Amino acid sequence: MAGAEVVALRQRLAGLGRRLERLRGAGGDDAFLVKGAISLEKLKDLCKEDKETVNPSNLLQLYTQTVLDITYFEENQLADEDFPEDSSSQRVKELISILSDPEVLVKESNVHQDLIGVLGTELLECLSWRRGALLYMYCHTVKERGCWLTENTDLFKKCLNDGIHYLLKMLRFRYSPWLNDVSFQDTDTARLLSEGIFSDTHVLAMMYIGEMCYWGLKHSGEEKPGTHEINSESNTELYCSLHSAVLDFRDVGEKMLMKYVALCEGLLKGQDWNTANAKLILDYFKKFQS
Repeated sequence: MAGAEVVALRQRLAGLGRRLERLRGAGGDDAFLVKGAISLEKLKDLCKEDKETVNPSNLLQLYTQTVLDITYFEENQLADEDFPEDSSSQRVKELISILSDPEVLVKESNVHQDLIGVLGTELLECLSWRRGALLYMYCHTVKERGCWLTENTDLFKKCLNDGIHYLLKMLRFRYSPWLNDVSFQDTDTARLLSEGIFSDTHVLAMMYIGEMCYWGLKHSGEEKPGTHEINSESNTELYCSLHSAVLDFRDVGEKMLMKYVALCEGLLKGQDWNTANAKLILDYFKKFQS
C-alpha cells in the first residue's frame, strides 16, 4: 500500500477507535469488542512499520475482521433493543456504510488484485451476509409498525432491495457450475457445492431473500421487471446483481424459494429445515401472478 492509502487507513482506524471507546464507555464488554480492540491496536502498530515490510492483503484482511467484530456487537444491540423507532434507521445506515468500507478501501488501494484475491471468499461472504441479514432483521421489525410503514414506504423498499442484493451477492461468490463436471465420491455434496451452498448460512440466505421479496410485494406493491445489472462472472439470472432501482420481487422470490424447498426436501431432507413458510409464500406469489 502506498503512503496515501496508509494515511487513509489510519483515518479509518481513528474513527473505529472512537466508535469502540463510545461503545465500551456505554458499558459494552462483549467478547467481540475485546477482540476488535486487540485487532485495532495491532493494526495501528502495523501502520507504523515500513510499508515495504507489510503485506497489504494481510493488513486489509485484519481491518475487515476488526470491522466485523466491532459492528457485530452493535448489530446485536440493535436487535436486543427491537430497533428503536427514533434512531434505528440512522444506526442501520451507519453500520451498512462501515461494513461496506473494506471493499471501498480495497478499490481505493494500490493493490493489483481483485476483491477475492485481497480479502478472500470467506470475508467477502461475511461482509455481504452481515449487511443482508441486518437489513432483513430491520425490515422484519419495522414492517409491523403500520404508521411508520405508511410514512416510510420508499425507505422500506430501499432496505428490501439492498438487503436482497447483499444476500444474492453472498450466494454468488462460490457459485461454480463447473463443479458439476468434477468427480466426487459424495454426489450429494457435489450437487450442493455446484449450487453454491457451502453452509447453513447459504441456505438461510435463500429463505431470507424469499421472505423479503414477499414483504416487498405485500407492503409495497409489485415491482415491474426492469433491466438488471448482469455480472459478467456468472451467466445465471438467479445470481446476477440486482442492485438496481427496479427489482421484480415476485420473480426473484419465487425462484429462490423453489430452490430452497427443493434443497430442503431433497438433499437436505432430515436436517430440520422447515419449508412450511416457504410454501405459503410460494402460494402467495402464484395468486399474486394470477
